[in-house]
Amino acid sequence: MVFDFLKGEFIDVISWLDDTRDTMVWRFDRRGQAIKYGAKLTVREGQAAVFIHEGQLADVFGPGLYMLETNNLPILTTLQHWDHGFQSPFKSEVYFVSTTRFNDQKWGTKNPIMARDPEFGPVRLRAFGTYSMRVSDPGKFMTEIVGTDGEFTSDEISFQIRNIIVQAASQVLASSQIPVLDMAANLEQLGKIIADRIGPKVDDYGLSIPEFYIENISLPEEVEKVLDKRTSMGVAGDLNKYMQFNAAEGMAQPGGLGSMVGAGMAAGMGLGMGQAIGPWGAAPSAAGQTPPPPPPPMAGRQWHLAVNGQTSGPFSEADLAARAAAGGLTGATLVWTAGQDGWKPAAETDLARLLSQVPPPPPSP
Repeated sequence: MVFDFLKGEFIDVISWLDDTRDTMVWRFDRRGQAIKYGAKLTVREGQAAVFIHEGQLADVFGPGLYMLETNNLPILTTLQHWDHGFQSPFKSEVYFVSTTRFNDQKWGTKNPIMARDPEFGPVRLRAFGTYSMRVSDPGKFMTEIVGTDGEFTSDEISFQIRNIIVQAASQVLASSQIPVLDMAANLEQLGKIIADRIGPKVDDYGLSIPEFYIENISLPEEVEKVLDKRTSMGVAGDLNKYMQFNAAEGMAQPGGLGSMVGAGMAAGMGLGMGQAIGPWGAAPSAAGQTPPPPPPPMAGRQWHLAVNGQTSGPFSEADLAARAAAGGLTGATLVWTAGQDGWKPAAETDLARLLSQVPPPPPSP
């Protein structure tokens, strides 16, 4: 009876079944009980068992089934000065360390990375992605990171790892000399460089980074909008033809004139520039001659006309007055000027006063 009681005070089976996905270290709960000499230690695949004795790192066991005896506990035996005849229970803390991969860990730049782009000059970049980590040296991980924490999760170390990654990513992206528009094609190469940079640092913690990915490198939103406009102009090509297409499409679809506001403003600037003359409104000068000064800007508002799907202009109000007198401008003619909300009949704009000054047709004889 007394023997059974004493036997119950000793631990003879030590193991850990992990039913979580984020626990990196778990301390075996012995509740003050001593470990029986010859107890069975079961370490499953993806685990390691670390013995801490009186605050000192002792023996580390990989996967397998062990009988805890002096020949299996060389470091603990040395620390305790046990001889090979020792068979009494002993007290040590046993920590199980998960050595499997902890996947889908997130990283990202909290603040923009300043870089000098070969094409755009100084730019601000943001980057984010994922990585996986694993414990490569359980003993080092215990002494450097965990300490006496009875249950250590991946969240407790991920913040520190993110800091290391962001620092390395900032240095690599800022010095890569890869144009921003070409970075998407070089994400794998940049990711390998960053992983090589952070490898030695996380190794000091007893960790390794088996996988590292950059998912995206982006510019500030306002810069991306400017790039979108630049791309749109490249797609539009010839502004005259682009304007004609939009005008015809808008008039063919009832209620679609409002969608032509942005196109009208952009194309209105290009109509005068898209003529056969030079790009700045002046014909190229002959060799050896000083080019004439640019003409003075036209006074008053400038108007564009859309007739039968064709646009023309810009016209001054004096030109439109002459057209109205000749019958080339009526109240139903679609017109547009800068600042106007889409194309409108002339009778609904400020040109109505010009039309009111046009005399009616002469009376029939």
